[in-house]
Amino acid sequence: MSDLNTILRYLRKTGLPPTKFGRLAVHDPRLVGDLRRGRKLGDRVRARLDAYMAEHRP
Repeated sequence: MSDLNTILRYLRKTGLPPTKFGRLAVHDPRLVGDLRRGRKLGDRVRARLDAYMAEHRP
């Protein structure tokens, strides 16, 4: 599954706004919008996102 789909599913489950999620997870409020526009995640950012979502499960 793509990074964006994983994040969008997480956002639906938690009700967290995309900008707040990006800010809390990786200090980047534009993260989700950038992913929608084609941004690709690096390994370090992906690892930080995975860790955040694992620690803050819905």
